[in-house]
Amino acid sequence: MSLSTRLLTLRKSPILRRLPPYLSAICIAVGVAWLFVLPFNEYSRQTYVSENAILPGQVHTYFGGSEHNIFRAFRQEVYTLSQWDERDRNAALANILRENGLKVAMQPYSYAVAGEDITGTNVYGLLQGPRADATEAMVLMAAWRNFDGEINYSGVALALTLARYFKRWSIWSKDIFVLIPADSTYGPEAWVSAYHSTAADVTSSRNVSALPIKAGALQAAVALDYPVGPWGRRFDKLDILYDGINGALPNLDLLNTAVSVASGQMSIGCSIHGLISHSDSYKDRLTTLARGVITQGSGHATGPHSAFVPYHIDAITLKTVGDGWHDEMSLGRTTESVFRSINNLLEHLHQSFFFYILLNANRFVSIGNYLPAAMLIAGSFTITAMALWFQSGSALAKPATKIGSTDSKLDATEMEVVKLGGDVALVSKKAMETVERQMFLPAVAVLAVHLASFVPLYLLNSMHRQYLPVALETVTATSVILPAYLATILVRSSKASVQQMQLMQSFSLLLLGAALSTLATLNFSLAFVIGILASPLSFIRPLPKLSRKSSMQTADGKLKYALDLATRLPFVLVYSAVSPPVVLYALNWYWEKDIEWTLVEMAKGWAAQGVYTSFVVWSLWWPAWVIGGIAMFSGMLRPEA
Repeated sequence: MSLSTRLLTLRKSPILRRLPPYLSAICIAVGVAWLFVLPFNEYSRQTYVSENAILPGQVHTYFGGSEHNIFRAFRQEVYTLSQWDERDRNAALANILRENGLKVAMQPYSYAVAGEDITGTNVYGLLQGPRADATEAMVLMAAWRNFDGEINYSGVALALTLARYFKRWSIWSKDIFVLIPADSTYGPEAWVSAYHSTAADVTSSRNVSALPIKAGALQAAVALDYPVGPWGRRFDKLDILYDGINGALPNLDLLNTAVSVASGQMSIGCSIHGLISHSDSYKDRLTTLARGVITQGSGHATGPHSAFVPYHIDAITLKTVGDGWHDEMSLGRTTESVFRSINNLLEHLHQSFFFYILLNANRFVSIGNYLPAAMLIAGSFTITAMALWFQSGSALAKPATKIGSTDSKLDATEMEVVKLGGDVALVSKKAMETVERQMFLPAVAVLAVHLASFVPLYLLNSMHRQYLPVALETVTATSVILPAYLATILVRSSKASVQQMQLMQSFSLLLLGAALSTLATLNFSLAFVIGILASPLSFIRPLPKLSRKSSMQTADGKLKYALDLATRLPFVLVYSAVSPPVVLYALNWYWEKDIEWTLVEMAKGWAAQGVYTSFVVWSLWWPAWVIGGIAMFSGMLRPEA
């Protein structure tokens, strides 16, 4: 038998036709298990600095002594400014930077989020490096309010102190921006977007003002988060925040530099994702990994640095945590050493990793080790889509029957002997035939559902914040009803066949699998989480139809009808439980967050920072879920033969 004949026989094997659901389940199970083995030493690596020129911790820092008195004076000044209105406060901050010899400017901005206008003003100054040629720059940032809404007293005071300190040195080969945004979300986004836009682009497309002062390409940014009041408080560790918008990550060398300087030169412990007491055990590594996946998967900003990362600017936030013996001078010397390390660079950071998952401050997993987990999840949808495609091209057939079995209904003229390996089976000749696929209606249905997905996407990102919970309730109720309603239209009115339902589900899962596998290379965590939540869609099949006419004539028939309905109800409930709106409610309940707060945060990310998590949920996952429901309900709605 030729190879082509064997492959054709294998393709039409009844055994092979039963494998796809098991293969999909295996891919999902292995994909989830893959993440649990990553914390082991065999699948992770110790961090190291790839760029030799950066020389972290190799310089002697001079920040200290009299600078401590300057810092305390600035901290008291910041506390006094916190009692003033925003306009006077910004003018005072600008005057302080100007007195320290920096070129100063202010940038007002405004964003419309959830029906409200959020306004603010960024104050920044430019320290021109004595040895710089205005082609490269660094950013020292301290938001007036940190990400938790607290006034960043010591952070702003330390930034002002460092600006004064840096001005006295002639070692800088790059310009330095000292940026004090009004908040940690909108301010940095307005500043960095305006920095990379022309004046015409800013005024026409964004609600932010153009920057009157610019310099060269931004190489790196470091934000300080030290919200301690005018009387000060020491800290225990530095929590390094690094996640950018839409899961973008800075070059790993910047994190390694900060960790090397803080822990090696200043003896300051470093933590990741707020896990302060990290014992480097398997449990702590897995906890850090899980927190990293959740944070990156959300795609939202985690600090003022997050807005810089999508612009290929390596940025981190140094956040003080705990109560220990380190003070502001330790943080100041750490910041000075990090900036002097960045100052050593002759080119942009590029040698180290841009895709990684941290297990602690000194250990990471590279993309080659963690990417297969998301790819296996995405592959499960592709396997099911291919199986449905092959089924749609085959005529309905009886199951294979081994030779020698006694089946009174078997018609030998309608059967064909198939030899696969050492097994011989009788297969219906009809199963060996192929039929023409009617793809127009399935393609139109899939396109229509995906276009309809823009309705919840628009409602949940454009309405006023007080109406967002009502909008989500409406979307939830509509989502429960819509699949059954569309299935009724397609089956009863459009006379959609079983083949067309298979094709529709195949197209949907194929699109979902392809999109998630592509997304995994950009935002692994989001692709993995959405893939896990959508994994039940690979196992949805049409439910058996109900014999309505015959079942309602007698009491026994009514009982049988009720039992049939009860057997199908669990499948419907499970299907509804894994819908995007219900999962959103469940996650919101688990994290003990107010639903309005969650929806407003999603609207913030969409409107102000271009976070595409909402798009993935409502325009990729939700359509696939609706189409899966249409296929499931279609079997129950078919008329009796």
